Amino acid sequence: MLKIIGRRTSGNVMKPLWLADELGLEYEQEDVGGAFGGNDQPEYLAMNPMGLVPTINDDGFIMWESNAITRYLAAKYGKGKLYPDDPHARATADTWMDWKLNAINPVMRPIFWGLVRTKPEDRNMDEISAGIQQGIKFWGMLDTHLKGRNYIAGDELTMGDIPVGPQAFRWFELVEDRPFMPNLEAWYQRLTERPAYRKNCMNPLE
Repeated sequence: MLKIIGRRTSGNVMKPLWLADELGLEYEQEDVGGAFGGNDQPEYLAMNPMGLVPTINDDGFIMWESNAITRYLAAKYGKGKLYPDDPHARATADTWMDWKLNAINPVMRPIFWGLVRTKPEDRNMDEISAGIQQGIKFWGMLDTHLKGRNYIAGDELTMGDIPVGPQAFRWFELVEDRPFMPNLEAWYQRLTERPAYRKNCMNPLE
């Protein structure tokens, strides 16, 4: 059976959990990292030398790095669904998965850490505001891309949506003063209507 190791509140752990539930996979989840600890222990580091979450154990196959895990699970269990058969759709999904790492992660980190994990009196509001301004720019790129599309790679949900979805929840929850982006908001609304997304990605921010 698939085992997903990592605390549910981690945006990176949300990816394999959401994907597994979309595909109806049986899996076991173990809370590790954050307040649960354990990710600095030799047993865990033997599986994941980075000491981060998630790590998966798929019937003895150990793997880490959340986007790589997303691709692997989609290819093994969701070929033709979350892992598109069409090479153009697959390449589009791949592109936006990497974009999320290079564009969205750097701007969401100061927003999330500043507003959620930092006491109000210790917040660097200049850093948070700069993150929001950059976020408007980058989320605007996805808004433009989504024109005429239901999801990132076309009409159906694919692996391309999985890494971006948890960060979209944080963006919409934390940033109230943001420009209207109709395509992005329609896409996000579609995500919120999916039970697997609501279960795994729309949790209290902590």
